[in-house]
Amino acid sequence: MNTLAPTRAAARATSATAPTADRLLDAPLDELLAEFGVDLVVSSITDPGFTGGTYVREDGSVLFAMRRGQPASEREMLARAMLGAVLRVPMPALPAPYQLTEL
Repeated sequence: MNTLAPTRAAARATSATAPTADRLLDAPLDELLAEFGVDLVVSSITDPGFTGGTYVREDGSVLFAMRRGQPASEREMLARAMLGAVLRVPMPALPAPYQLTEL
């Protein structure tokens, strides 16, 4: 399960054009993280039930915390979904058992 921290507003978008689901799904992940100022850190949490979390800072920058030992394909899928959520871009549903939860 992923947890999105409460957001005061959508994350600070630095792209010249509004992001789209196609762009968030197709562009290289490293490029997207750099473009939207997302810091990705590996958490010390190893519990398979924790797949990631998002925190939007006061300045609008974004932090993704991902589980240590997480498969690359899972990390990629969840980072894209979390980026879509913080940017308020409608994204395809995640496959079961994954879900995004906003607190």
